Amino acid sequence: MEKLIFIVSGGELGDSAFFQEKTSAAGPAAVICADGGARHLRAAGIAPSLIVGDMDSLDSEAEKYYEAMGCRIIRHPPQKDETDTELALREAFDMDPAEVWIWGALGRRLDHTLANLCLLAQGAKRGVMVKLVDSWCDVFLVDRRTILAGEVGQTVSLLPIMGDASGITLTGFEYPLAKAAMKIDRPYGVSNRLAEREGIIEVEAGSLLVVRYFRPGVFPGEGKG
Repeated sequence: MEKLIFIVSGGELGDSAFFQEKTSAAGPAAVICADGGARHLRAAGIAPSLIVGDMDSLDSEAEKYYEAMGCRIIRHPPQKDETDTELALREAFDMDPAEVWIWGALGRRLDHTLANLCLLAQGAKRGVMVKLVDSWCDVFLVDRRTILAGEVGQTVSLLPIMGDASGITLTGFEYPLAKAAMKIDRPYGVSNRLAEREGIIEVEAGSLLVVRYFRPGVFPGEGKG
């Protein structure tokens, strides 16, 4: 089985039961905590392999709690160029994973959310699938032929946020495409839906950000507007 690593950041996790379920089912090789994500893991009763960051969100009691559990802690200075999530991702890359799922990477801090979206490009450069995940959706980059297994009616948005993309073919979607182009200022790929249990995305040049919502019909009656 290809190595999967979870990172838990300090943003909104969503339904903690969903996180626990996915952790149990996926069996990640390691769970890395990015500073503030420690509260999510403690609530879920999951011990991280490693905690990384400047520890501005981890109080001394919590730090002692995790040290007693044998968790390794790597402390960085508050004045740094990297976010705690980026530092955690670097540690994950050193473990030679096939995939990295970053939980708690979305939320009310739009600047942090956008920074985390930018981190997806680091995975693409290394040939590692990096996803941002919560209990609603997963978010990832596609720059080649990719098969999405799911359920009919799942909402899937495709956006060229890294720049223009071309040679886009969508099969198995409510709004199919053939050799189409998407420009960064024309986000017409929002709110597509799976028309079959398997959707195929093909991109010949550039990349697309994919936002896939897990539950079909989560936005009933939604159109393109």
